[in-house]
Amino acid sequence: MMAERAAAALAPVADRLRRDAKDQADRIRAMARAEAAAILARAREQEAAIFAAARAAAAERSQPQTTLTLRRAHETARGAVLAAQCAAHDELAARIRAAVAALPNQPGYEQFDQRIARLAAQAAGPAAELRPEPGGGFVARAPGVVVDCSFDRLADLAMTILGPAVRELWTP
Repeated sequence: MMAERAAAALAPVADRLRRDAKDQADRIRAMARAEAAAILARAREQEAAIFAAARAAAAERSQPQTTLTLRRAHETARGAVLAAQCAAHDELAARIRAAVAALPNQPGYEQFDQRIARLAAQAAGPAAELRPEPGGGFVARAPGVVVDCSFDRLADLAMTILGPAVRELWTP
């Protein structure tokens, strides 16, 4: 029952955060797509060079050695592509954290901050203790209830919401 009240009380905040996160995500996703495409292009160029070198070396060796060389080249190239994807994912996460950290510099932040505090306290219940977080946002605690509206948590939620969109970056 208390969890349902907390969820209902946080619904407007969640809706606002989703809209803001989607807008921010659209901008970040466009930049991330371009960066991911560049990283993947470099990785694929590296992959092509590795394959070319492996094929040239394999032509001079016997068939069993050729198979082993090509397999190793493929594994090396795949590792380069996975590393590029990981770097792009980390860059997106860093940009989201930076965007959330920049919220205090946005117009209307005071109202947003007050609303987050009010909704967190309401969601935690009448005995809630509200504590501002050093990195921004609030955590409200009451017996058996913790409502985390810290900026770190909001950034984590944005990455979770963007999960399917982030995976689109890897598909051509």
